[in-house]
Amino acid sequence: MPVARDIMTPGAECIGSEDSVLDAACKLTDMGVGALPICGTDDKLKGVLTDRDITVKVLGKGRDPQQTKAGELAQGEAVTIGADDDADEIFATMTRHKVRRLPVIDGHRLVGMVALADVARALPDPQIGELLEALSSD
Repeated sequence: MPVARDIMTPGAECIGSEDSVLDAACKLTDMGVGALPICGTDDKLKGVLTDRDITVKVLGKGRDPQQTKAGELAQGEAVTIGADDDADEIFATMTRHKVRRLPVIDGHRLVGMVALADVARALPDPQIGELLEALSSD
């Protein structure tokens, strides 16, 4: 069974927790991705910022994306997956935490991101349905 490092998108770039949400939106656009890991000044992962977070938590609330810091949108401890964890573990982690993207960690180093689509390509069909159902339920 494939592991995270086999199915992830390598070379994930962080947005700094002190960077503006506008900077994050520009970086998302430039990279053509829907999520960025948020890294603190200590280089530790603080969370993941998604395009949906920007829309709902900033623009939808009338907040100024130039004045709002990316770190303000980090929620709790970041959910990650190990680079050598297999697709079943990725599936279980996404289901348990109801997330569609996970930062991939090798030791303490961020090495990539794995998305729902990556996992879907690696899992047998019945598990894909279970994952989608789990992520779609409240």
